[in-house]
Amino acid sequence: MDINREELFPGEDRHTKEVEESQVCPVCFGTGMEVVPGKGARPCRCRRNDRRGALLQASRIPRRYEHCTIHSFENVDHEPSKYFALGEADRLIKEYPIEGNIEGRGLLFMGTVGVGKTHLAVAILRGLIETYGINGLFYQSGALLKKIQDSYNPISQTSELKVLAPVFEADVLVLDELGASKPTDWVRDTLMQIINTRYNDRKLTIFTTNYMDDRSGDTDTRETLKIVSRWPCDLDSMKCVGQ
Repeated sequence: MDINREELFPGEDRHTKEVEESQVCPVCFGTGMEVVPGKGARPCRCRRNDRRGALLQASRIPRRYEHCTIHSFENVDHEPSKYFALGEADRLIKEYPIEGNIEGRGLLFMGTVGVGKTHLAVAILRGLIETYGINGLFYQSGALLKKIQDSYNPISQTSELKVLAPVFEADVLVLDELGASKPTDWVRDTLMQIINTRYNDRKLTIFTTNYMDDRSGDTDTRETLKIVSRWPCDLDSMKCVGQ
């Protein structure tokens, strides 16, 4: 027996069609290209938004920090160092085409647990992906080192190069909790390989660490958040100084 869905569910096809039409981009009408008067055609903003959503998904930002943006950063204790760090993070996003992309600046957030280092690092990463459509990557340093170590196991069916290639090639890399792993010779050599490769390729790298730079002379660092840019790193002591 033939069943006429229109008779059983009157208006369903019309409603489905209306929903589908409402989802079509009003700028490109589903073609993926928009015409700019006097300039020609270019990929439509709807496709750019889709691509940036995919880049965010691929960035490995942990679920705990998915909400982190410049605007959601809280400084309830009105700590001056946090305001300064927030301002530098915001400036880097706005000036990335020069500061980060061309100059290859690096950024290091130093402070004790809970001051907002990872929040700001992720906020920068998210802001750069959403604003410029860059290829970004987040790694907790210990997890990255473990993944590299596991690549030596033939059962894992991965290689060191396969693990490190995305780390080297990412436009922006966030390396969280620098110094959390025991600083063996292998750890130092591996981290220096990552840092030097990205530095030479002018790739922006953002670090966070709980280790403070005691050369600042600041003895009370319980609630402060220090930021350093353009770093040479001393991995033996896990300290960085600005240029």
